[in-house]
Amino acid sequence: MGADGSEAVVDATWDAVVVGAGVGGLVAARDLARAGLRTLVLDARDAPGGAVRAHVVDGLRLDAGAESYATRGGTVAPLLDELGLADDVVAPEPRGSWVHLTDRDGPLPRTGLLGVPARPWAPDVRRTLGLAASLRACLDLVLPARVGAGAPTLGALVRARMGSAVVDRLVHPVVGGVHAADPDDVTVDSAAPGLTAAMARSRGSLARAVGSLRAGAPAGAAVQGLRGGMHRVVDALVTQVTAHGGVVLPRTRAAAVSREGDGVLRVRLESTRTGGAPGGDRSVRTARLVLAAPVPGLLDGLDGQDLAGVVTDDGMPVSLVTLVLDLPALDAAPRGTGVLVGPGADDVGAKALTHATAKWAWLAQAAGPGRHVVRLSYGRAGDPVPAPSSPAASSSAPAPSATATDAALPDAVRTALHDASRLLGVAIPVEALRAHAVVRWTQSLPRPSAAHQRAVARVRAAVSAMPGVAVCGAWVAGNGLASVVPDARTAAASVLAPAAVDAAAE
Repeated sequence: MGADGSEAVVDATWDAVVVGAGVGGLVAARDLARAGLRTLVLDARDAPGGAVRAHVVDGLRLDAGAESYATRGGTVAPLLDELGLADDVVAPEPRGSWVHLTDRDGPLPRTGLLGVPARPWAPDVRRTLGLAASLRACLDLVLPARVGAGAPTLGALVRARMGSAVVDRLVHPVVGGVHAADPDDVTVDSAAPGLTAAMARSRGSLARAVGSLRAGAPAGAAVQGLRGGMHRVVDALVTQVTAHGGVVLPRTRAAAVSREGDGVLRVRLESTRTGGAPGGDRSVRTARLVLAAPVPGLLDGLDGQDLAGVVTDDGMPVSLVTLVLDLPALDAAPRGTGVLVGPGADDVGAKALTHATAKWAWLAQAAGPGRHVVRLSYGRAGDPVPAPSSPAASSSAPAPSATATDAALPDAVRTALHDASRLLGVAIPVEALRAHAVVRWTQSLPRPSAAHQRAVARVRAAVSAMPGVAVCGAWVAGNGLASVVPDARTAAASVLAPAAVDAAAE
């Protein structure tokens, strides 16, 4: 067998094949492998994890992608418990976060949802909105339920219930940071699952609905992380898949899927290594297929289903620039755990900044006194596309010597230093930079637009007519582990059902 298990898959028959080794694919593969199925996981990239991966910067092992997860629904915690990670779950420091606007900086609501305040007259909301806009937002509490009912987008709903200022100054920065999207382009239920139902229970009030969803949760508890980083989830998933006889095969994509006469699926494989795989195409047979990668065209024509015209919304490419700084001036966490950037704030190019050592106590301890990790995110809706790169392309390097000028730095890093200084309100000299890393992601933040939801619905309808086939992953479930994990487990359960395999053999 090759080091990656490649020789084992040539012309082999597997009980299950999963296409895509992001968290969704790995969760599905783990459930299948634990059920006793020989499971093969394919991924076109060079390592598993999708947008949940690690890199080392200045000796610190950091998240190169997602660094937290939403606690809503309570679906991620059981998985972490099963993976033996429950004791390492941590909450962010309760410092709150800020928003950078054209006219001022201000705190985001401590008890809010995607920037929508549960208490529109709270001091932090008044500081950021101003008195008049806060009063307008309070009207939500007395407006009839019909106002905003049936709004096609999150932006339209908030504008109707609370006014334009809440959209522009609070919701737009958060949705842009979380989804790299405009709130007027995303549907309510895809951006904020459960919000519509909560409004129905709250007599139409948006503030009361947000409050009910956040009930009992202290500031910051809407998200949690892992001591050591979220990439540990991927390590644990891969370990359990392989421990139960599965194989994770990187640098290999599924090129075609067909149904053979006996009902079994044949998946043709292609190498994504430079120069391709020696010996030409390979293929595997399986009774079960889980598509966890955003390639719906792979299923076009299977079992007579037409998916040729389906186009999902992959969202904006995103660049993440990590800076490791020697800067005691940041010890006071001047902008809490981070800053989101509002529309029109063109003095910076970033859409968000995370002060990671202010957000996570474990990382502050690992970094030591005076050393800070700051990560900036680029890729706002409507911005120019970041420089082309392969998915999850990355680079990291120590900083130039303290005598070097910023002209010696890559453009992305010089821009990030400028933006971090503006957003944090602290001058950051190039001499403070110890190390940096740039990671570029594509297809990592599907935009939950109405068009995307229609495309996903079409894919799910077609797949329901394909015995032994399921789909999962952020491209169909939505962004974040709180959406991806339960959907992946449902996908695995659907192909485990005896009826799914029996139907394929008919």
